Amino acid sequence: MRRGAPHHGFTLVEVLVALAIVAIALAAGFRSVAQSAESATALKARTLALWVAQNRLAAAQLATPELAIGERDGSEAQAGASFVWHETVLGTPNPVFRRIEIAVAEASRSDYVLARLVGYVGRTAQR
Repeated sequence: MRRGAPHHGFTLVEVLVALAIVAIALAAGFRSVAQSAESATALKARTLALWVAQNRLAAAQLATPELAIGERDGSEAQAGASFVWHETVLGTPNPVFRRIEIAVAEASRSDYVLARLVGYVGRTAQR
């Protein structure tokens, strides 16, 4: 190249700096996508667990005879996923009502509760 001639192209250092910037940007983008996918999976599991809890509360409302005070455990599948639930039925100051606490977890991680639901069920009048 002659002195004073116009400069054409990029130097190796400029190309390496540009590649480093692109690599950092892509790494940040991939991390963001991975976190979004992980969040979506967790949200799906929590939603399904809440549906299991709502189903248990609906079953308690329809139960005949009325629910006895105590604790129950069980399992249920929702949208192909397996869940375990723990249900606690307690009395209230008003003897006509029962308080139901339901905790739902994935079957593979039963110690990590995904959803909790508390509801009240009225007993039918006794004749």
